[in-house]
Amino acid sequence: MQLVLLMVLAMVLWGGGWPALKIVTASVDVEVVTFWRFLIMTLAFIPVLLWWRKPITLSRRGALIIGASALLNVAFMVIAFWGVKLGTAGAGGVIITTLSPVLTVLLSMWLMRTRVNAAQWRGLAVGLIGGVLMLEPWNLHLFQGANLLFVGSALVWGVLTLLSQRSHLHLDPIHYSFLLAAAATVMTFFLALPFGMGVVFEQDWRFWSAMLYLAILGQTVASTIFFVASGKLGSGAASSYMFLVPLSALVTSYWVLDELPSFWLLCGGIVSTVAIAMINSKK
Repeated sequence: MQLVLLMVLAMVLWGGGWPALKIVTASVDVEVVTFWRFLIMTLAFIPVLLWWRKPITLSRRGALIIGASALLNVAFMVIAFWGVKLGTAGAGGVIITTLSPVLTVLLSMWLMRTRVNAAQWRGLAVGLIGGVLMLEPWNLHLFQGANLLFVGSALVWGVLTLLSQRSHLHLDPIHYSFLLAAAATVMTFFLALPFGMGVVFEQDWRFWSAMLYLAILGQTVASTIFFVASGKLGSGAASSYMFLVPLSALVTSYWVLDELPSFWLLCGGIVSTVAIAMINSKK
């Protein structure tokens, strides 16, 4: 029961990161926000590493995976930040978190020649229907900048997911997250340098509350809970809790930002969640 409560907490923390993204990008350049998020996240992982008590070993293959993963994670963060800045936090939380698993399966079929059964094919079809409902192409919402960015973020996350699965052959999951954050910090330093990184110290408590939430609670704490619980519950059971993230994103976006989700966003999110359950079905 304790693990269940911890997993629910982790999903709520992840979902709450979407309105926090909206707050931090309202007054500071996306590139600067991305750098500070990765830097704080890296520092926040140090106590976790001391608690984990496992020495970090990094092979040449592991270093290559870390570099590629960090580059993809930076791309994901920048695209998602811009999407939330132009659109709504609730839409980003639903579209990205429900489309990513579907796109991951499609990418796995294409790049890794993964075979899927009939039930998974049906799940993919249902997932694509859910994606269409969320994007509302009949209202030309598909061509809005924010929606295109959200789809792009989901696609990048799908590639990153496949790469992170390979990382488990060479790295401990928590070491992978820490090293990824550290490498991304170095990358985004040069990306943010021209925009003036000290501007964050001119921001108010609302900005810093959202930033610290994103980096510490929404990433370090939630990820640690997920990785530890996955080892005890199994990856399949742990992944099923991801279905709570879109709901958490919608609720917290309404509570913090007064964002009201559209009817089609809710319908598409529900349909896509059903699709994820079909794709991950053991049958």
